[in-house]
Amino acid sequence: MTMGDEELYASMALPGVILPILEELQRRDPEATRSLKAAFIKAEAQHPGFTYDLVTGILQKAEIENSVDMSECMLRLAGTNTCTDLQILSDEELLKVLNDRSINLKKILSRIPDEIFDRKKFLDTIKDTASAIRMLLDSVNGIFHLIDGPYKQNLEMRKKEFVRYSRNFSNTLKEFFRDGEKQSVFLSANHLVNQTNLLMKTVKDALN
Repeated sequence: MTMGDEELYASMALPGVILPILEELQRRDPEATRSLKAAFIKAEAQHPGFTYDLVTGILQKAEIENSVDMSECMLRLAGTNTCTDLQILSDEELLKVLNDRSINLKKILSRIPDEIFDRKKFLDTIKDTASAIRMLLDSVNGIFHLIDGPYKQNLEMRKKEFVRYSRNFSNTLKEFFRDGEKQSVFLSANHLVNQTNLLMKTVKDALN
């Protein structure tokens, strides 16, 4: 695993692993869960990568770190993640559609580990991914008028990053059909998941 891979997983660990668990626990003990969530967010802000280090530390303690494919696990988890921290809670229809489309893209990407060596299913997933990317970008373009001036530039920059990683994903798929290297596809798909999360966070921050 390269340093770049670890930076990616460090960025994904809190929103992709811990926050969805805490959201489930919140139904049982809301007050304790809020305190725990605040502590994780503070720790991650002060020490970026804290959550990832915790997760890998648990795997090492259990002596299973070498048997866990982090890239595949992160990608699979993305498809089950409907955490409200990655959504904009609003009655505005355009924002509801944006939420749905971001979740849908991640669900489609999460199918890749199961379908990558089934050519027909994988080609369908690639088509679905391309369509989901276009629809998400359409939704982002459609909400610019809801964003105040100073934040529009931030959103435009984040959208450009999303497009760049989308193109990287497309190029990685071309390479996969030449060399059959699945890990590169998993990694590129995870980058796209992460960029989707960052895009949603940028919109959420702009509207708060």
